[in-house]
Amino acid sequence: MTLRAVPDTGSMAKPAGARRYPSLDVLRGLTVALMIIVNTPGDWNTVYAPLLHAQWHGFTPTDWVFPTFLFVVGNALSFALPKYAQLGSGAVLAKVGKRSAMIFVLGFLLFWFPFVAPDSTGHWGVIPLSGTRIPGVLQRIALCFALASLLLHFAKEAGAWLYCALALPAYWAILVLAGDWTMAGNAAVKFDLWLLGERHLYHGEGIPFDPEGLLGTIPATVNVMAGYFAGRLFVAKGATWETLARLMLAGVACIAVALCWDRVLPFNKKLWTPSYALLTVGLDLLVLPLMIYLVEMRGAAARWTYFFEVFGKNTLFIYLLSELAVVVLVRTHVGAQDAYAWLYSVAFQPLAPPKLASLLFAVAFMLACWLAGYVLDRRNIYIKV
Repeated sequence: MTLRAVPDTGSMAKPAGARRYPSLDVLRGLTVALMIIVNTPGDWNTVYAPLLHAQWHGFTPTDWVFPTFLFVVGNALSFALPKYAQLGSGAVLAKVGKRSAMIFVLGFLLFWFPFVAPDSTGHWGVIPLSGTRIPGVLQRIALCFALASLLLHFAKEAGAWLYCALALPAYWAILVLAGDWTMAGNAAVKFDLWLLGERHLYHGEGIPFDPEGLLGTIPATVNVMAGYFAGRLFVAKGATWETLARLMLAGVACIAVALCWDRVLPFNKKLWTPSYALLTVGLDLLVLPLMIYLVEMRGAAARWTYFFEVFGKNTLFIYLLSELAVVVLVRTHVGAQDAYAWLYSVAFQPLAPPKLASLLFAVAFMLACWLAGYVLDRRNIYIKV
């Protein structure tokens, strides 16, 4: 997996000698920058509507960010998997198993962090695992990466295409036949409650429901597959007009099917409905050729693109750093406020109207994460699993 991402203990290396495609780094970097911005507003009560997820059915620009992350995982897989395959099936199982397990565990540890906390009597102790959330963003990335990698290796590309053709209708049937369309009664949450129990799910919606639940891995893997096939086409055809045309035609076709499907199966990011999966794949298949045109064909990589390349070269590490920084700030107190709220109220709230001030905080937080990535890039350090 060439995500330039989650750190392996002591694993800091210079980038491999294989050719890099700056357009893919830019797309990865743009995705991470947007993920950090939408995840870190100064005040969740004052956020511009496009920077919020849809409450349930519907689609906002923010709902596009995570699927694009999975799409670029597939892009990276299109470069890594052929190298694995040359080493044999045993090596593929070992590498995919190790990397997916590490990403999953890091996501889980992120929710368990800082591992110790005071109880009601003020005595410090280990935070019990019995109440720690199991699903999450990194966990979904890990599962989708593993499933896509194994399907592509053992079932080959024909099997992967078959999976995409069957997975979305099958998941649609599960949603229709095994539950309703409410947050509390849908098939996905029923499965998570049965397998994991409510104490291991996200409770931010007011009930035990996880937007990164396990059943959603089925359609989300299609986003990874789409990124893989787009990456293979790019490698095979290069930065040519034919590549752009084929990607854009595929994108328009996906969006057209998604819009038709939305009439009976609404876009829903939290359920990752098949219409939503196809819509986000279609949009990514339009954005990728735009990046290829601007960066590879127009030669713009020396200027504005470097900003996003910094994110794109240490992708998951910077994302994990941003999440850890939030946890540390929230658990550190300055007077009666946590440090996150205090920093916003002192440094940003007085600067502008509430929604703009909240956005400025998020942008500043993103820039701080970029600075960490910039230091690593200047030192040729790329942290990988």
